[in-house]
Amino acid sequence: MMFGQNRQQLRQFYHDVWQKQVDKQSLSALEATVVQVINEHPEYHAIFNSDASLEQEYFVEQGQTNPFLHMGLHISLHEQISTDRPAGVRAVYQKLKAKYGDAHTTEHNMMECLTESLWLAQRNNQPPSESDYLIALQKQLLDKK
Repeated sequence: MMFGQNRQQLRQFYHDVWQKQVDKQSLSALEATVVQVINEHPEYHAIFNSDASLEQEYFVEQGQTNPFLHMGLHISLHEQISTDRPAGVRAVYQKLKAKYGDAHTTEHNMMECLTESLWLAQRNNQPPSESDYLIALQKQLLDKK
């Protein structure tokens, strides 16, 4: 199971899936998605060489990116796109992918909207607004980036 009770369990899941890939073991659909995301981030491969990252703290205030959070956002987007939830996200993704030229860059741009949506929800102590999230994604289509 990917969504363990704590941060260490979740991080251990990433480690275990990566080891299964290295050992050429069969993967579930979720594990295959995790491997795909890890493969798209070679800068994170070194964290799987030891268990140190299971307890590692990452401080955004110090310019650090939490690789597990980053990969988790990619996985969330994969799930959203595959299920088209919120409704319409798949179509917006396809248009953004045409604009940005590749899936990975598109996901990074979408992650900005996703993290903003999650941050606002947490700040306001309410569920994320799917409509505001979709509006933010659609605004990217209009941006000149």
